[in-house]
Amino acid sequence: MTSLVTTQWLAAELGSPNLVLIDASSHLPSAGRDPAAEFATAHIPGARFLSLSTLIDPDSPVPAALPTREQFDARMSALGVQAGDRIVLYDNSVMRTSSRAWFIFRLYGAEPYAVLDGGMQKWQAEGRPVEGGQPAITPSQFHSSGGAGSVRCKLDMLANVDSRAEQVVDARDPGRFTGTTEDLVHDLPGGHIPGARNVFFADLLREDTTFRSPEELAAAFAKAGIDPNAPLAASCGGGVTASVVLFAHHLLGHDHGALYDGSWSEWGADPATPKETGHAA
Repeated sequence: MTSLVTTQWLAAELGSPNLVLIDASSHLPSAGRDPAAEFATAHIPGARFLSLSTLIDPDSPVPAALPTREQFDARMSALGVQAGDRIVLYDNSVMRTSSRAWFIFRLYGAEPYAVLDGGMQKWQAEGRPVEGGQPAITPSQFHSSGGAGSVRCKLDMLANVDSRAEQVVDARDPGRFTGTTEDLVHDLPGGHIPGARNVFFADLLREDTTFRSPEELAAAFAKAGIDPNAPLAASCGGGVTASVVLFAHHLLGHDHGALYDGSWSEWGADPATPKETGHAA
C-alpha cells in the first residue's frame, strides 16, 4: 500500500480484511461545520471517526499540541485498531486534515497507513457508496512503537532564525504570511518567522482536491525558493496545513521535513519573538 491511494483503489479494497478507514476531518471554527455530525450523516462504509481536533495533548503549553504516544495509543485502542491493520486516512475538509493525521501516525509508527487522495469530496463526487450512523467498534489494546518525523519547538525555531540551518516553509495564504491581512483564525496580526518562505498549501492541490503531480509539487517548492533536498521545517497557523506541505514533501521522496507544531498561534502570540512582514527576501 502506497502512502497515497486513489478512490478507485479504495473502492476495490473496501471490505477487505484488516483494512481500517479513519475519518480525520476537522474544520476551522469559522466554517460552522461539525465533523462528528457530518460523519454520522454520511461516511465511507466501515469508517471510524478519529475526532482529530481532540487528538491533542491538553497539558502542553503549545496550542492544540500533538498528542503524546500514550494519548495516541489510547485513541487507537478506542477505535479498535490492531497492530498490522492497513489504515487509510481520509477527510472532508478544505484543509486536507488527513495530512495532519498522517504526520501523527508516522510519528508513532502506526504502519501501514495511507492517505486517500481527494478525500470524501472526491469519493462523493464520483457517486461512490456512503453510509450513516456509528460503526460498532470492539476496543483493542494498541501499542505503537518506533516512528519517524521530527517536531520543532519555539526554542528550536528561535535558534534557527540566527543559524538558518533549516529552511522554514509557511503554509498559510499569502495575505497572512505577508501581513497584509490579519490572522483571523488565531486573532493575531499577520506576518511570518524571519527568513520563512511561503508555499500556500492549497497551491499543492488540484481543483478536485487531489495532490498535484510530483513535477508540479517540485515546481511549487522551487518557485518559493525551497530546496526539498535541504533541511526543512514547516509552519502554518496551528500545525495542520503545515502537515499538507510535509506530505507533499514526502510525495517528492523526502522524509526529513520537521513540523513546528506551535506555528503562528504560538509564535505570533509571543511579543518577544521576531517577526517579518512582506514577501520573502
